[in-house]
Amino acid sequence: MPILEDLKEYAERATGLRRPGRRKAAALARPRKPHTVRFKDDGLVPNHPRWPLIIYRGAIDLGENHDPAAVTEDLFEANGWGETWRDSIYDYVHYHSRIHEVLGVASGKGRVRFGGAKGRIFTLKAGDIVVLPAGTGHQCLSADDDFLVVGAYPPTGTYDECRTAEDRPRALKTIPKVPVPRKDPIYGTGGSLFKLWKKAR
Repeated sequence: MPILEDLKEYAERATGLRRPGRRKAAALARPRKPHTVRFKDDGLVPNHPRWPLIIYRGAIDLGENHDPAAVTEDLFEANGWGETWRDSIYDYVHYHSRIHEVLGVASGKGRVRFGGAKGRIFTLKAGDIVVLPAGTGHQCLSADDDFLVVGAYPPTGTYDECRTAEDRPRALKTIPKVPVPRKDPIYGTGGSLFKLWKKAR
């Protein structure tokens, strides 16, 4: 599926077909109350020492006029979250120690565990958005064949992938240093992310 989705994305960006565009994407965001979850360091996955995972259920009106993945990409990019990708979520536990991440479900349904082996399992479906502060473990446990996720990152930070005990010493130092993004990936400056992560300091 990733290769097919890469080709679709390339064609959509080249032609503008099936994409709402960044300006119109904001109108497709639905007001949603954030659900927050905090995870403790489990000995392998540090998770974030202060900031919670944020879940917005059904936060995007994916409609039928546009490609759901393109809608999600345009909305993220309109709020400054870029380096987008289309795929599933890795089936092994991993985390990012130098950057935050947002995951938007474009289609299908999947069971994803956040927080590491001792974390919590959530069933995610199309339109759901999850914002992971640096250090948050994530792993796809099972998914429909059409489970498609769009991921993106804020402009500050550097992508890395941590999986082993050897990654921990450096990760424990870098995770707290990753700054709060300037905008919520869905709701921009009016979103909950800034308040929730600032408040949790």
